[in-house]
Amino acid sequence: MIVLGIETSCDETAAAVVNADRRILANEVFSQIDEHTPFGGVVPEVAARAHLELIDGVIETTIEKAGITLGDLDAVAATGGPGLIGGVLVGAMTAKAIAAVKGCPFIAVNHL
Repeated sequence: MIVLGIETSCDETAAAVVNADRRILANEVFSQIDEHTPFGGVVPEVAARAHLELIDGVIETTIEKAGITLGDLDAVAATGGPGLIGGVLVGAMTAKAIAAVKGCPFIAVNHL
């Protein structure tokens, strides 16, 4: 079993691929700290827009580094909450779309 996991609950856009042995095949994290520093903290709208811009590239890089294709995935997981709703929606909807196209399960994961 190979699972793609997506995390977008706050200000980091992240993806990982894990196999049935719980081995992490690849993990990519993009921090948005530079986008939020001028505001003195995380701005939810800025975070959500950054996730929209970054999510495809982060997933593509993760899949490449894992040495697999989307066709190899058996399930897709993403943070379902809690978190900043805009970011959670970006990650969850992206994961649901991949799972729907693949015909594989979508797993919502509690961020806590």
